[in-house]
Amino acid sequence: MGTTTPPRTLAEALRARGDESLAGLLRARPDLLNPVPNDITQLATRAGTRASVVRALEHLDRFALQTAEALAVAPDPAPYGTLLSLLTGDGLDDGEQRDDAGAAVTAALPGALATLREQALVWGEDDRLRLVRTARELLAPSPQHPSPTGLGPTVAEATAGMSPGRLQEILAATGLPATHDPVSAVAALSSLFTDRTRMAELLDTAPVEALSVLDRLVWGPPYGEVTPNPTPPVKWLRDRGLLLPVSTRTVVLPREAALHLRAGRAHRVPEPVPPAVAAAAERDPQAVDRAAAGQAFTALATVEELLKLWNGGGPAILRAGGLSVRELKRTANALDVTEPIAAFWIELAYGAGLLASDGETDERYAPTPASDEWLDLPAEDRWTHLATAWLAATRTPGLVGGQDAKGRALSALGPELDRSAAPDVRRRVLALFAELPPGTAPDAETLLRRLRWERPLRGGPAASATGQGPAPTEGTDLRSRLALWTLNEAELLGITGRGALSAQARALLAEGEKAAAARLAPLLPEPLDHVLLQADLTAVAPGPLERPLADMLSVLADVESKGGATVYRFTPGSVRRALDAGQAATDLHAFLAAHSRTPVPQPLSYLIDDVARRHGHLRIGAAAAYVRCDDEAVLNEILADRRSTGLRLRRLALTVLASRSDPGSLLEALRDMGYAPAAESADGDVLITRAGARRTPPRTPPVPVPEGPPVPDDTLLGAAVRAIRAGDTAATAVRKEPAHAPSSNAPSGALPRTTPAETLATVQAAAMTGSTVWIGYVNADGAASQRVIAPVRVEGGFVTAYDHTADEVRTYPLHRITGVAELAEDGKG
Repeated sequence: MGTTTPPRTLAEALRARGDESLAGLLRARPDLLNPVPNDITQLATRAGTRASVVRALEHLDRFALQTAEALAVAPDPAPYGTLLSLLTGDGLDDGEQRDDAGAAVTAALPGALATLREQALVWGEDDRLRLVRTARELLAPSPQHPSPTGLGPTVAEATAGMSPGRLQEILAATGLPATHDPVSAVAALSSLFTDRTRMAELLDTAPVEALSVLDRLVWGPPYGEVTPNPTPPVKWLRDRGLLLPVSTRTVVLPREAALHLRAGRAHRVPEPVPPAVAAAAERDPQAVDRAAAGQAFTALATVEELLKLWNGGGPAILRAGGLSVRELKRTANALDVTEPIAAFWIELAYGAGLLASDGETDERYAPTPASDEWLDLPAEDRWTHLATAWLAATRTPGLVGGQDAKGRALSALGPELDRSAAPDVRRRVLALFAELPPGTAPDAETLLRRLRWERPLRGGPAASATGQGPAPTEGTDLRSRLALWTLNEAELLGITGRGALSAQARALLAEGEKAAAARLAPLLPEPLDHVLLQADLTAVAPGPLERPLADMLSVLADVESKGGATVYRFTPGSVRRALDAGQAATDLHAFLAAHSRTPVPQPLSYLIDDVARRHGHLRIGAAAAYVRCDDEAVLNEILADRRSTGLRLRRLALTVLASRSDPGSLLEALRDMGYAPAAESADGDVLITRAGARRTPPRTPPVPVPEGPPVPDDTLLGAAVRAIRAGDTAATAVRKEPAHAPSSNAPSGALPRTTPAETLATVQAAAMTGSTVWIGYVNADGAASQRVIAPVRVEGGFVTAYDHTADEVRTYPLHRITGVAELAEDGKG
């Protein structure tokens, strides 16, 4: 196509683009690649479909969207100057336009227009700019879908059903001469409204109350209700066409009149420049890094505690999926956090692949085998694993406790928590953090304002997004809520510290996990191999403990308090728990002596010896259940105790009692009565009860729900552009009509059908002469297509040829070729 010929359609405009420009279109709108279009015409058709255009509009920033909205209310086609005047005004300012704003719009408009052109939303040269038809339908004003600009229909659209007599009455009231037909009457009225001088003279004669009515309608919405007997100001406006009837009770301010009142501007406040993210506080970068590292350590400890809490089998899964409210509360209490924060930690562990469903009949949540591998990693690597999983996850724990579209409660780990926009919002929020100097905490409100500017159609209603209504309040739209949740979650996870982005998080975003781990490692405390035993039966861990020490101490003692130091308390129950796990009293004494920086207090030694002496004195087995003891007095004491009535005990022998309760219930009941029984096997051996580690089968982390098709890489883009070019070459190639073919009613451009003999002769001749032919082909699935091929060899019922459509050498069975035609000389190659 000659470069001097202006394109007549979007397809022609795309055909004139270079390969790099086409690749940019497919990169910006990856939905156009699914599947790869056969040719440029199909690409243009797909780019004009409603779903694709809506997706493209949703990814425009506010000024690019305002540019598209201005084109939607401009004449079609519109020159560049008209578009510029709609965004800056016509120079006769009404007092609100500022010179600096006009200069900013003038400077930013070429970039916004280039974005719209790149995404195939606008095409044509600067003197004939056209918005694609679907985008115009979406953005142009209508009674059912008001324009974000606040403008109404044109005079021609508003008077479409008006009688010729009524049109002449309006012309007479405005002082215009009568016309002979409605078309010229509408043209005269439109000319009046677009003439600044004559329109100003007309408005100078208007009553003050009429001007007040226009002021209420000028920036939208342009529709108003009237009574059957309107007030004099409204009647004055209606008689002169400044208010045109839409129905018996509704009038509208025509677009041309509104633009005059707006000084020619389509938008009240054009926003060509993104709002800056303001700083809320300036902090010491090293203090920020230390605070973030401390919170990262807390995050690791919390996730480890959650895994330990669910180690023996976590809570049951609801029938509809997810975690019940009661189990969420129980987990929150165990972690000593609020329920929303507990939901975040649960979802984080789930998203990182550390928790999953066990898949059993009695389905429960449990740690995965990957959690054991994660626990063995260094602390800095465990943190980068969690942070990376959080960045990519579409799971949105902030929704827990809310309701879905059907009014059903959203539960933690439930199936309805995926929001595809979450990863993009998280990364964008952190990118805005990273643009600020180290140690700077951004102001949340300006951060939200920037996000709304970048994605106005994702940030709330179109009116609010384009400055024609109130800005969305905090949390009213999903994107803003995702941003606020990101701020809170980043602080919990140690991505930020004291509201500012940490150095390790900057490294994670810019350089990857290894660099982030290297930055974090020096800031984390080293694990300790000792505790401080105290005389009040407590042990103080002055910092994080090595894993074997922490695991053993969690069995031998109960955690009493957490903080900078963890306090453990030894009780008869905790010591019995260690004995039940197979430890002997001598083992416990040796363990404490080896890991205490202080001497083992005498009360603690007495406690261990006393519990060990009584431990296992009573033995419980299965009869349904029995109690065995060598001391008859102890059994007599149990029988005499009123608390044992519910156990329904009876004596089988001097040293044996039988019960109808199961052994587990009997064991717990006697422990509640103050005894220290031990369970025994059928052989009379003491059963060692360790906390059973329940693991799911190998599970992969949940796959994030993508927000539309993935962005293609350069290799795929290059192959797609080549395929589209090849298909377009085949579709637009000019072919010769067979000399013997009679005239037919076949549509222009249809492939003529040929006999098998004619097909064979034509492709053999093409193979000998090296020419190119056009064929119709039906594949094994019955799908028909048209291809341009250069035959190389014809033998055995097959033709081997270079396929210009597929841009590769292929072999075709001759019996599947429905017809063949030679190409004209100018279509060759």
